[in-house]
Parts: sequence; structure tokens; C-alpha cells
Amino acid sequence: MPQDTSIKSVLIIGSGPIIIGQACEFDYSGSQASRSLREEGVEVTIINPNPATIMTDPMTADHVYLLPLTPEYVEQVLKEQPQIDAVLPTMGGQTALNLAIECGELGIWEKYNVRLIGVDLEAIDLAENRELFRLHMEKLGLKCAPAMIANSFLEGMEAAQEIGFPLVIRPSYTLGGFGGGFCHKEEDYPEMLRRGLDASPTHEVLIDKAVLGWKEFELELLRDAADNVVIICTVENFDPMGIHTGDSITVAPAMTLSDRAYQDMRDQAIIAMRGMGNFAGGCNIQFSQNPETEELIVIEINPRVSRSSALASKATGYPIAKIAAKLALGYRLDELKNQITGTTSAFFEPTLDYVIVKIPRWNFNKFPGADHILGLQMKSVGEVMGIGRNFLEALQKACQSLENGRAGLGSDIKEWIKTDDILHRLENVSEDRIFRLKDALRLGVPRKTVHKLTKIDPWFINQIKRLVDYDLQVQKYNVPEDIPTDLFRELKEVGYSDLQIAYLLRVDEEAVTKQRYKLGIRRTYKMVDTCAAEFAAKTPYFYSTFDGENESFASDRRKVIVLGSGPNRIGQGIEFDYCCVHGLKAVQEAGYEAIMVNCNPETVSTDFDQADKLYFEPVFWEHIQEIIDLEKPEGVIVQLGGQTALKLAQEFHRRGIPVFGSSYESLDLAEDRGRFSDLLKELDIPYPNYGTAKDADQALEVAHRVGYPVLVRPSYVLGGQDMRIVINDDELERHVLSIFKKDPNMVVLVDHFLDRAKEGEVDAICDGEEVHIMGIMEHIEPAGIHSGDSSAVLPTYSLSVDAVAKMQEYTEKLAFALKTKGLINVQFAIKTDKATGEEIVYVIEANPRASRTTPFIAKAYKVPYLNIATKVMLGTHKLKDFHINPQPSGFAIKVPVFSFNKFPNVDKQLGPEMKSTGETIRFVKDMTDPFFRELDRNRSMYLTR
Repeated sequence: MPQDTSIKSVLIIGSGPIIIGQACEFDYSGSQASRSLREEGVEVTIINPNPATIMTDPMTADHVYLLPLTPEYVEQVLKEQPQIDAVLPTMGGQTALNLAIECGELGIWEKYNVRLIGVDLEAIDLAENRELFRLHMEKLGLKCAPAMIANSFLEGMEAAQEIGFPLVIRPSYTLGGFGGGFCHKEEDYPEMLRRGLDASPTHEVLIDKAVLGWKEFELELLRDAADNVVIICTVENFDPMGIHTGDSITVAPAMTLSDRAYQDMRDQAIIAMRGMGNFAGGCNIQFSQNPETEELIVIEINPRVSRSSALASKATGYPIAKIAAKLALGYRLDELKNQITGTTSAFFEPTLDYVIVKIPRWNFNKFPGADHILGLQMKSVGEVMGIGRNFLEALQKACQSLENGRAGLGSDIKEWIKTDDILHRLENVSEDRIFRLKDALRLGVPRKTVHKLTKIDPWFINQIKRLVDYDLQVQKYNVPEDIPTDLFRELKEVGYSDLQIAYLLRVDEEAVTKQRYKLGIRRTYKMVDTCAAEFAAKTPYFYSTFDGENESFASDRRKVIVLGSGPNRIGQGIEFDYCCVHGLKAVQEAGYEAIMVNCNPETVSTDFDQADKLYFEPVFWEHIQEIIDLEKPEGVIVQLGGQTALKLAQEFHRRGIPVFGSSYESLDLAEDRGRFSDLLKELDIPYPNYGTAKDADQALEVAHRVGYPVLVRPSYVLGGQDMRIVINDDELERHVLSIFKKDPNMVVLVDHFLDRAKEGEVDAICDGEEVHIMGIMEHIEPAGIHSGDSSAVLPTYSLSVDAVAKMQEYTEKLAFALKTKGLINVQFAIKTDKATGEEIVYVIEANPRASRTTPFIAKAYKVPYLNIATKVMLGTHKLKDFHINPQPSGFAIKVPVFSFNKFPNVDKQLGPEMKSTGETIRFVKDMTDPFFRELDRNRSMYLTR
């Protein structure tokens, strides 16, 4: 059946701000869906209040509404866009689905003659109503765990008595496992039951028997209106049941599934999907398998594009959200083309001739007192994906991508040596279990013991034991030249970085790299083509390996590499994906071939059709070096990828690799707290009284000189990591010792904290000749709360004209002094002098790179600032070449969003270290708006140290 031509205008509901459990994978899905619908001539309107995303960029849709996701605002959009005749709610996660249900119940869709496409409300209700779902699965002949529904505390207590412990509590209509959990002991149950009932918007929980230790699998499927079903990807969880899939290491294709069990799982998935009501689109189904008998039970179904859909799309190259959007228009799978091959149909199931491993990224250090134990409620803030020809290569590449200082899976400086601690971590699952598993095997813990403690499939444990054996082989040699060529090649084939080999030999990394090159052991690049090379592919999407022929051929065009930001984490989120996507387009418009390097499967920048060439690789020096050797670019852009890309600038500088935009010297000067303060002194720009320290004694000396309270700030950090306000010697000594314990070579800045000061920031672009001020923002919260955790108002609302003029003047001075070429963000504290009554403007810090507020200003003022900044960095344009015409409308407020509810025992305390996971934008006409007044009323409430 071809496209339903009666659908001419579609509303896509976004997922709102990034929170734990619902991250930028839905920005990716929504962006893909919008582009897919527009390809069919359908007008697209988006509602989503997240300013940091590509999804809410004017280039993504015909109409973008940066409005809160509530029925009232949906109705406002429908009034303003009366031509909308359908809504697609399956691209915005649980938030979008819940909103679609609420609007349906209020009769909004019926009132405006809007129909739901891609799903129907009955299917949503069936999937989310735990008891209905269980009964329906059993009716279809599929098994579920024994379970009972409870709408009250009394019913919940009765259910536990009947089913018996251990139990799983699953609240209905929640996301990321919120409010749920495993209960092993009867005494813990009442509190967990109350939490589950509170978390569910319908105050309903399913209580089912816990099948702890069983294996867990996910299937990503697509279904069309003619009931054709295609299975895109089968994903195996490395971790057994008991851990939320968003917190599990996952592997595709499934490694330990027998052919019989796989066919059984496929058959059951198709039966389940066809039994889920009248919908066409994406679907995710989770199974649990008894490792002894291979018996399957259905855990849950998401009749929408899920968190795993983005991963499956990147893992296979199959654009799930794009195809799902077209299916929602009425197309059949066999009528659509596979966009990677351009010849096969979308009904052709992807085939993988490689392995992918996803590892989540956590940020527990931002939540002191948080429970690190992983369970049914998701706690990770992002994820990375490694692609390799075998499981170990993919696993080690994923470990190298995590941005946590690891060189691979172990064989580096961060290994543990205390067996008791390691065994405790194996049994009590936390974020580092994969590393502790290797440590246990390295220290001689038997594989059977490891399996008994973890219930991880023996196949995976045996694979990691292979790495321990390789470690022992390497340690027999003294220098890289002694390692036999065959062994050297094997080490690289199972993912060892040169840094790991160097650590095992106790030599420098460069000595290993030099010997490897001498032996001719270099990376080759393979194409992700969805069909195991059975058909020619048209999309240049590559991963590296050491296996056979190279499939990536460097063109003779002038090239620019854009480095991505790696995994999302607090302090570095989706805003840098937005920057990279615009950067790629600007590079292409400037006449270069745009090459993207990144390892984050959730992002738009790692979509196969964004760059001229995509290398899905760790943002890790060894991998970048070989891509540069192959492609020979004109230079690299590091300003758009946050701290991840910036920290490689030193390596590029050392090796003479050109960096577009501000030089390494400029970037380093801004990052080095002490040198930067000296620069402010030279420029006669006010700054807090300060001193630098390399040990605790020096820190105490500085604190006594500048006076408490003081702000302790390490150099080269992201998101205010390890920044603290301290008020006495004991606190100062404790904190600086903790910093020096992590890095004995660290230099910290100790400066006087400007309490009760206002805070503001400026984003600007400098081309070396002039500076364009993009936006001047005033924070509602006082100085001392990280800018990422502050509500920023654009333009300023209470600062004097003189203070704003000073902020502009100092920004221009700093941009020229730092020889900025491209973006710069400067942060200020504004304090009234008690004696004179004069407002003094102090500079706190400057970052000559894309900031988290750049997309916010671009959206608020409707100016493509990232495109302009990138062309300035490349040197192809000057600021005078652009007709920049900001279109302000009242005041825009960037409001941070927190995920403290994922950590019940953590207080909402804000200080110099960033803790927000996302942000939303609100537009107000003036300062009498009740939304602004409420923010202003609470401005100092959460300030702590």
C-alpha cells in the first residue's frame, strides 16, 4: 500500500529535556522521522522545549515550537497550525506517549480532527498496563513471569505474600524503570512498594517473580500496516536479569543464543508484535531466557521507537526511525528502499559481519551519597558503542571510548589488586563490574566462581580470560621489538591499544607504535553496510579493525575532520552534538569534505548521512592518529566537541597537525587557571583575589592571604568537576588532598569566593579582526552555582547598563588577547562594592570553544551561529560576510533539569560542580511572568558548597 496522501501535515512530539532514562536517542529518532516525512512532501511541526537539540533546529522541521509538553501547549500549537491532520507520538519516548494518551483522554485529538499514526492508544495502553499486558501475552500463547497487579498498599502486600520473594516491582507508565526495583528481603518491601505506587501516574504496580540470573535479550522490530514484520537486530545483554537494559553492557549480534532458541525468540516476537493492536512502526521486545532450559518469558514490549532503536540503527546501519516514520504514512516495508545500499528493500533484514558492544556511562561522582548498585531503575547518563570484527575488539574499543581514563579493558594503571574488594564488586553490581571481572581473573579467581557471583554467561567470562592470558604472554618480553609479529597482530586484533601494550612492557606508548608501524600492522577500515558486503553500499560509514582489505579510500578533495564529544555525561551533553552537526554542514558549504569521528550511538552527528564520511571510532588518540594518517586532512576542528575534543589539541600541536580556529596555546591558556588569572591581571580586568597551589600547604597559604570563603578550582576540568566552595582550613585541606590524590601533578586555583554576587555570561564569535556578541545572559541563581545548573535569562534583566557594557568590553579584550578564532564563552560575577555602591564586574573564566549556551542563544535569536562560527574557524569567512539579524522576543530563559529523583538519598544541593542532566527553554514577555517570579523566589535556595 503506498503513502496515505490524506496525511499532509504531521505533529511530532519530542521527549523534552534530557533526563536519566530518556536521553538524546529520542532527539536522534525525532530528527530522523522529521526528515523522512519531509522527503514524502509532508509538512512537519515539532513541539519540544529542549533548546540543545538538532530536533528543535529550524532546519529540521517546517515549524518548531519550543514549548512545554503539556496538553495546553499542544492545543495552542493545533490552534496556530490548523492544517495538522496527524500526530506521530512514537519518537519522543515515554514522555511523548504519555502526553498523547492524556491529550486523547481530554478529547484534544478528536476536537481538532487529528489522528494518531504509528501507534494507537489501545496498543500503548496494552503495553503499559502491566496486568493487561501479562494476560494478553498468555492469551497469545507466550509466557510471562508469575505476577499480580496492585493499586494500593494492601493489594501489594497481599501479592508479595502470594508470589514469594525475590520480587520485581514495576510501576505502570514510567520511564527508565523509575520507581521500580528488585526486592530480596521482606523487610525492604513496604518502602519499595510505596515508592513504586507513588512513581506511577496511575498509582499502579505490577509485582512479579524475579527471574534473577536468567539471560536477557532484546529484539528491535519494524511492522507495517499489512502485518509484515522485519527483525532489525537481536541484542544480548552481557549482564543477566536484574539490571535495567539502559545500565547493561549489550552485544549485537547475540553471542550465546542457540539457533533453536533464536528461531523460537523470533517467532514469539512476531506473534507478540502482531498481537499489539493496529499500528505500523518500530517496536522493542525484551525476553528473559532460562540459561539451563532455554525457556523464554516476555518481559515487556515498547510499541514505539525505544532507547535501543538508536543503538540498533547505528549497529546495523538500518535507519529505524526513518523507516518507521514512512510506515506510519501507510507504506509497506517492501515498497521502501534500504538507504544504505540504495538497491535492497527495507524488508531485507540486516546482516552483521562484525560485533558491536555498548557500554553505559555513569556519573555517580556528581551525586555524593548515591547508591552505586545497579538494578531495575536506570542510572546511566549516556553510552558508547565499539565496533570490531570480534567481541573482544569491540569491547576494548568501547572501553577506550568511555572518557574515564581507561586504555582498554584493564592492562592499564587503574587495575585493582585487593581480591576481597573485587569479589564484593562482582556480587554487588556497580558501574565498574566489567573492569573488576578482568581483575578477578587476573588475580586467579576461578571462572566458575566468577560465574557463580555474577551469573554472566561463561562464554563472556572465557573471552575475558583470553585477555588475561594475552597479558601474561606480553609480560614475558622486555621491549616491543621482542614481541613476535604474529602475537603483536593478535593483540591488535583483540583490541589492545598501544598504551595497554606499553603498560604491560613498562615502556612509552610511542615505542610500541613505532614498532607496530615497522611491522606493517596498521588499521584497515570496513564499511557498515547492513548486508555483510553482499550488496554494494552507498554510504561512507566505517569502523577500524586489523582484518584484511581496507574499504575506506581517501579522496583527493580538501578535508576537515570534526571531532565529536564522546559519551553524554553531566557537563557535556547533547548541545555538542548540535554544534557538530552544524559544523559538518558549514564545512561542506565551505567546499571541504567533512569527516566525522565519534563513538556515541545516540547522536545525530553519528548518523550515516550527516558527514561525507563517518568513522564510528573512539575519540582516543591512537584511533584519531591513524584516521589522520589515512585521510590527510587540512586540519581538525576541536572547538565543537566539548572537553573530549579539546584535550586532544595538545597532541595535535605536538605533532604539527593543524587545528582550525583558536590555537592550542590559546586553548591551554584559558584552561590553565593560574596563567589565565595572570592574563586578567595584565589586561587590567577585575578578577577575584587568587593564588595557585601544587600542594595542601600552598593552598592554605593562599586561602589565608585571599580570605575565606574560597573557591577551589582544578585546571583542565569539565562541568566544574571537583570545584568546591570551602570556608575553613579543615575543609580546604580535605578537598585539595582529594584532588591531588587523583592527580599529583594538578595545579589548583584558590580564589576568594564572591558571595552574594550576581552571575552572567557572554557567548561571542571572534574572527581576529572583530568580535560579535551573540548573547549576554544573566543568571537567576547567585555566583557559586555552576552556570550549567543556573537559570540563564537572555537578555539580562537586572544588571545595570554600565555592568553590561563592561561585560561586552572585557569579552572583546579577552577574545583578542586569547587570539580567538571562532567561539568564546566568558563568565562573570557582578558584585556591588559596599563602600562605593559601584557594581564591579569580575571575570571568572573563559572558554574559547562552543559552550552549552550556544544552541540556546541560536534558538532564542533565530540565528545559525554555529554555521557562522565554523566558517570563521575555517578562515573561509569573516564576520563582515554575514548579515546577522537577531530576532529577540521578550526574554528567553534556559532552565536546568535535574535527575535527583533517580537517587532517593541524594539532596538537591547545587554549587560550583555541575549536576543537571539537561535543560528546557521558556519564553516570557517580562519579569512579571509567574514562571520567572517562581524561579527568582528560589534563586538562593539550593546554594551549597
